[in-house]
Amino acid sequence: MTRLRIAVQSKGRLSEGGMDLLKRCGLRFAYGRDKLHQRAENMPVDLMLVRDDDIPNFVASGACDYGIVGENVLREEQLAGGRTAELEIALRLGFATCRLKLAVPVEGEIRDLADLQGKAIATSYPGITRAYLATRGIDVEIVEMRGSVEVAPRLHIADAICDLVSSGATLQANGLKAIETVFESEAVLIRRKGVQAPETDSIARILMRRAEGVIASSQTKYIMLNAPKDRLDAIRALLPGADAPTIAQVAGRDDVVALHAVCRERVFWETLEALEKEGARAILVLPIEKMLA
Repeated sequence: MTRLRIAVQSKGRLSEGGMDLLKRCGLRFAYGRDKLHQRAENMPVDLMLVRDDDIPNFVASGACDYGIVGENVLREEQLAGGRTAELEIALRLGFATCRLKLAVPVEGEIRDLADLQGKAIATSYPGITRAYLATRGIDVEIVEMRGSVEVAPRLHIADAICDLVSSGATLQANGLKAIETVFESEAVLIRRKGVQAPETDSIARILMRRAEGVIASSQTKYIMLNAPKDRLDAIRALLPGADAPTIAQVAGRDDVVALHAVCRERVFWETLEALEKEGARAILVLPIEKMLA
């Protein structure tokens, strides 16, 4: 039987997120001695566990049908040219989000993008950095580094950096501040452009539909509450991204109804406090494990 081959990062945040997503899609994997390969027991799916920057080439060459990779890695590989230009994003996966940012010393003379003209920028993403600055008419010297980019200004290797930022703590620890967002990235499922092989396309469609359900459920909450009838419209207006809620009469109360709603946006504490001010009581916010639209 033909099996769908998916390239996944062997270790790191993308590996953990990718494996978690596939397991939540219902796949069960047999763990053997082979560190490069895992086989699903209940679907014709095989995983290849490789370095993240190798994944685009694994998919482009046909060694794998799909790959889970950071969009930043995909973009950098495509800017380098070659066969990775034929890859496309099949599905955005909603995890491993980060931003590629230009950052400069807090105490330095560089204040904005224009001040970078003629300066040296250290980065692990020379293609993305160069392309972004070129669209703004800024010419710089690119100093390519594979790691520890944030120390480059302190060691006088470069005047500024362009690096991935999640919380900003690493920048702050090295006396740097971000001045521009160059690229926003997340984990993506990639494949070759064009018609997919029919033997694996049906498997991929099932898996992607499940993945869409997992992604939707992770961003969705189920809210249950009791609401005064005379405040129902105000309470419904506060529910973030809610479809038409289910409303039922509360036993023994003519003035109160029970409201159940699926909210497709994040539910913050401020939302609950606003609902409470409008008279909502017994408010419950529950996670949704699986969801098919």
